[in-house]
Amino acid sequence: MTSDVHVIEAEDLRRSYTGGFEAVRGISFAVAPGEVFALLGTNGAGKTSTVELLEGLAAPSGGRVRVLGHDPYRERGVVRPRIGVMLQEGGFPSDLTVAETVRMWSGCTSGPRPAGEALEMVGLTARARVRVKQLSGGERRRLDLALALLGRPEVLFLDEPTTGLDAEGRRDTWELVRALSEDGTTVLMTTHYLEEAEALADRLAIMHRGRIVTAGTPAEVTASRPARIRFVLPDGVPAARLPLSLRAAATGRRVEIRTHELQDALGELLGWARESGVRLEGLDARSASLEEAFLDIAQTETAGV
Repeated sequence: MTSDVHVIEAEDLRRSYTGGFEAVRGISFAVAPGEVFALLGTNGAGKTSTVELLEGLAAPSGGRVRVLGHDPYRERGVVRPRIGVMLQEGGFPSDLTVAETVRMWSGCTSGPRPAGEALEMVGLTARARVRVKQLSGGERRRLDLALALLGRPEVLFLDEPTTGLDAEGRRDTWELVRALSEDGTTVLMTTHYLEEAEALADRLAIMHRGRIVTAGTPAEVTASRPARIRFVLPDGVPAARLPLSLRAAATGRRVEIRTHELQDALGELLGWARESGVRLEGLDARSASLEEAFLDIAQTETAGV
């Protein structure tokens, strides 16, 4: 991995806490310019501990990290003006208005964009004179994002960016992230909304117990998991009549088939149904979703501990 190609680099990255607990256990990955990279995992997987190392908030216990070619902890003065950080919770003075909060933050930012522009980007223009304590949880997340964008960052770190947002607010944020990426901003995000990662991420990594257990594009990660076919057999047609090659798992009349060859398996099933004069009720065939892949990975890794 070289900084000429990658904006973010982590090599054998480790982070331990007092008492010997190792939250990050030797992970490696890289993020290219303009890429949206999602870091996923269950609670306690090590996502936030990893992101804090990338942001320069702590020094790694081992390994190497580079952001924009620099050590974000030891060279924080070089890196910090070029990145934007959206934490899980901002903790702003509750008695300031939205506009006052942005202006205050602008004073601590190199070359900030106009406050009005930042608020317009996140849909808070109409709430500029409202005190922070009067904002909803979703509006506070929008304010967090506005402040992260003030410095026109080359690299944007988003920690659970749409928590508390309604469906419309989440979609608006997605569109903004896409636009930023298209303009060349590199985005590293964590999220518990797997649909969000599937919609936004060019690539992703799934962490479990401090390690990366799988990584790739959303399509590559889901392709590693079997597709499924579900249906209900008519009365009097036992699952034992199904072709053995489909390896069906049946609960009464309800059948679920898992396969890595969805088209072939579905074709064989439909051919058998036609030849046997069997009507398959509620037939549903689909590739694995990122959510299914995530849950499968989490359960498999936990069982292996």
